[in-house]
Amino acid sequence: MSLSSSYLRQVKLNRQRITTLEKYPFNLPIIQHLDQLDFHPKVTYIVGENGMGKSTLMESIAVSWGFNPEGGTINFSFSTRATHSELFEYIQLIRGTRRPKDGFFFRAESYYNLASTIDELDLQVSFQPPISASYGGRSLHEQSHGESFFSTFMHRFGGNGLYLLDEPEAALSPLRQMSMLARIHELVQKRSQFVIATHSPILMAYPDAIIFNLTAEGIEVQTLEETDHFLIMKEFLNNKDKMLKQLFDETND
Repeated sequence: MSLSSSYLRQVKLNRQRITTLEKYPFNLPIIQHLDQLDFHPKVTYIVGENGMGKSTLMESIAVSWGFNPEGGTINFSFSTRATHSELFEYIQLIRGTRRPKDGFFFRAESYYNLASTIDELDLQVSFQPPISASYGGRSLHEQSHGESFFSTFMHRFGGNGLYLLDEPEAALSPLRQMSMLARIHELVQKRSQFVIATHSPILMAYPDAIIFNLTAEGIEVQTLEETDHFLIMKEFLNNKDKMLKQLFDETND
C-alpha cells in the first residue's frame, strides 16, 4: 500500500477547542505535545512508558472511526461500563480515498467483555452462521487467554482492513508474538493497515513501519534499536546477573 491508498492517513488534535490542560485526558503527556501524527500506510507503532496516553489515544482514534470503545468491529455496540474519554471529540481523522472492507479495534483490557458479548449474542440471536464462527468456531471463553487472542487475529482479521490493536501482546508468549508478526505481514500483503500500541520489542520489529515514541518531553520517531523497550531488554539478556544485583541492591537500600 502506498501513502495515497492508506485507509487512515493522519490524526490531528483540534487544540484550539481545548479550554484546559489541567484535567484528564488533556493533562496526558501525549496531548501536551500532539499536533498531528502521520500514519504509515502499512504499520504504525505507538510506544512509550505507562501513563503517556497510548491507550487513550488509541481509544479516541477507534471511537472517531466508528468502533466500539471496548473493542470489536463497527457493528458492536455493547457497553460494560462507559469509561471512554472525551478525547475523540477533539481529534480529526484524515482518511484515505479508499475505504477498508474489514476492520477491528482490539483492546486487551476489555477483551473479556468482547468475548462475553459474542457468547451472549450467539445465545440470544439466531445468527447463521453464529458470530463465534468468525473467531475460530469455538467460544473465546473456552480457550486459554492467549489462544483466544490469537484466534481473533487468525480467523476474524480477513484482510483489506484497518486494524487498531492496543497491547495485543498482553496474553501472547514470545513464540506467539513472532507468529503475530507473520500474521501482520500476511494481512499487509492483503492491503491491510495496522496501528499498534505495544510494549513488545518483538511486535515492534516489523521492518516496513514507523515507530512513534511518546515521552514526557515530546513525540519522536525512532528505530526499533533506539527504543527503551529494545535497549532495556537487550541489556537485561546480555547482563542478567549484573542487572539483577543492581535491582536487588536498590531494593535493599
